Amino acid sequence: MNALSVILPALNAARTLSAALAAVGSGVEVIVADGGSHDATPTVAAAAGARVVAAPRGRGVQLAKGAEIAQGAWLLFLHADTVLDGGWRAEAETFMADPANRTRAAAFRFALDDAAPQARRLERVVAWRARVLGLPYGDQGLLIRRDFYSALGGFRPLPLMEDVDLVRRIGRARLSILATPAVTSAARWQREGWLRRSVRNLTCLTLYLAGVPPRLLVRMYG
Repeated sequence: MNALSVILPALNAARTLSAALAAVGSGVEVIVADGGSHDATPTVAAAAGARVVAAPRGRGVQLAKGAEIAQGAWLLFLHADTVLDGGWRAEAETFMADPANRTRAAAFRFALDDAAPQARRLERVVAWRARVLGLPYGDQGLLIRRDFYSALGGFRPLPLMEDVDLVRRIGRARLSILATPAVTSAARWQREGWLRRSVRNLTCLTLYLAGVPPRLLVRMYG
């Protein structure tokens, strides 16, 4: 899998980054695009063997910076609090090996690290959104060939909704949802409440699709 570069944007993510990097494993190029962390994020990344690059704060900018210096023919964008299940490599290799996927992209199956019934309900809603609307979020990862990513214009310098912006350019017909779980931290939902956090996320998405600039949605998203 030396043809693959894994890119993680990070900001004060030392608490979750170790698990995310451990799940990625060795044998691939790993780049952590740090947006100016004040904690041990760069140290944690370097200790795990990742290449650390400084970038202006903002997930879209950080992702674009990581892609700019990546060496792989394929790119996997992954959040710093998302842990891929152990079967991810085999499924990613199968996807990358198919010539038909040179102009397609894939995301993993959304899962939360919480046993609560609310987590299972949210996972089902996200599965529907990704499958029917073609809108997986960045916490599901995004696997895409570099030249296809470049042809689409890559990640734009958005402070929010950079993932939705890119997958809309990819288009539902060119997106695959893989079976491997991408297990994401449920901390935001646990802290703010399952309903409140979900409503806030949906409101941000609705306003963005209605044309509200992402810079105005950042404060609402939290």
